[in-house]
Amino acid sequence: MTRLNWDAVGERFYEAGVDRGVLYLNGIGYAWPGLISVAESSSGGEAKPHYVDGYKYANVAVAEEFQATISAFSSPPEFAVCDGLGLVHTGLIATQQRRRPFSFSYRTLIGNDLEGIDHGYKIHLVYNALAAPSSRTNSTIGESAAPGTLSWAITTLAPRVLGIRPTAHFIIDSRTTDPATLVAVEDILYGSDELTPSIPTVTELMTLFGETVMEGGFAELSEFDTILDGGGP
Repeated sequence: MTRLNWDAVGERFYEAGVDRGVLYLNGIGYAWPGLISVAESSSGGEAKPHYVDGYKYANVAVAEEFQATISAFSSPPEFAVCDGLGLVHTGLIATQQRRRPFSFSYRTLIGNDLEGIDHGYKIHLVYNALAAPSSRTNSTIGESAAPGTLSWAITTLAPRVLGIRPTAHFIIDSRTTDPATLVAVEDILYGSDELTPSIPTVTELMTLFGETVMEGGFAELSEFDTILDGGGP
């Protein structure tokens, strides 16, 4: 028998920071500069009790949906159509237009007591996101100009996946992912000499990790883009 150890060297893990934000729109990835934070949350998941003869018979959790709030100093120009902005003419922009769905990725760092935040990282993939309107305050400039921050509350439409509950949020852990697979995924997400940055469909993501994809088991991302956008590209 082995006694539990709460103070093992190299196993004091923590997560810190966010970087490498990427917007994916129309099958192409764009760097997201000025990303401050991604506050993850979810809706649903609460327990729903069921009673028989006055006694609780079952306590079943309802389905969850991934939500988040993105905060940044700025956003890529391509994000304008996701933020309800439409170009009427060169220099003239209309607000409150239809908001285009998008996908995005970001990275959180993993540290420990030996290597600090260089120990590892997690790549977060978020599919089929839709930005909700948020309030913005424009204030007068005082003795110094403080940069304003922008935020977007997002909801998601989860792709259908056989074998797991529907989710729009996937996490790739660099500590446990096969190195060759990690390189292949990052080349797709961030681009390379041969590849344009893009986000893999759920089918492609599962295949990269060696999962057997059953016919009809996954709904391609393009299908949901069409549903959310109310038509073709």
